[in-house]
Amino acid sequence: MTGVESYRFSQDLAHVYLTIFSLFCFKLFVKISLAILSHFYIVKGNRKEAARIAAEFYGATQGQGSWADRSPLHEAASQGRLLSLKTLLAQGHSANTLTIDHVSPLHDACLGNHVACAKALIEAGANVNATTIDGITPLFNACSSGSASCAELVLQNGAKLQGQDCWASAIHEASSKGRSECMQVLISWGVDIDLDISQQGTPLYVACVHQQYFCIKKLLHAGANVQKGKHLETPLHAAARQSNPEIVKMLLEFGADISARNAEAERPIDVAVTSSPVDRLLLHYEATPSSLCQLCRLCVRGCLGRARLQFIPQLELPKLLKDFLQHK
Repeated sequence: MTGVESYRFSQDLAHVYLTIFSLFCFKLFVKISLAILSHFYIVKGNRKEAARIAAEFYGATQGQGSWADRSPLHEAASQGRLLSLKTLLAQGHSANTLTIDHVSPLHDACLGNHVACAKALIEAGANVNATTIDGITPLFNACSSGSASCAELVLQNGAKLQGQDCWASAIHEASSKGRSECMQVLISWGVDIDLDISQQGTPLYVACVHQQYFCIKKLLHAGANVQKGKHLETPLHAAARQSNPEIVKMLLEFGADISARNAEAERPIDVAVTSSPVDRLLLHYEATPSSLCQLCRLCVRGCLGRARLQFIPQLELPKLLKDFLQHK
């Protein structure tokens, strides 16, 4: 290639880059202009026009009830104003009105633990399985806020235990935030307590990471797999990294393998803080074999299987033995 041809090629390439940059700037200008225009209509109170602009801008269908901002129904639901909410519904406001992010009034009611509002919305036809753009459902919000009543309500009206987006798992949310009452509701409805999400692991692992003692206890009593965590990392690894020996002790009593190795070939004792209470506890368990009673209890529970653990109280056995089998 001659010097002249090389110069012309460089010029053409520069024009291509300039064109791409110009298109990017134009698109950015259009986005900012539409956002400002939408905000202007919101301030002026013209929600319908704002919704129309937002629907065109975000590619949403106006028939789905998308709004450029939160509607009065959302505000009433989030603040628990039942009378205002019922009035708006009577005036013809749709119970399935959505924000740009597809948040419904039922999402807000569950997040705020406003059971009466949630019930009114459901009676007006609210979708109990409505999903935001982040995969959040009303059930997830109920577990996030610790509203066992809202969780029970939406489940009674057909809510799915697990939404389409595996990341937004109600049982994992309850585990991470210590919502043991919500967890009990989910367990009673048959949730998969060993649901393994690649980014988070199992609910038991998540509860151990966040040191949620009562959630860990409920999961283990319900038959959660004490060895199943996140990839090769076990719940005991997660607990050993923290400074709560009671959690570590409980996991060991339910059969956690003290010799399990993670992806780095580390045992739980290898990840514990040296000379900490957890470290000393793990050293003691390594040097002390499990008792015959402990081994028998684990064997019996394993033979019964998770589905039949709930029937232990009905067995014709002495109360002391039934309590022993249930780790009481």
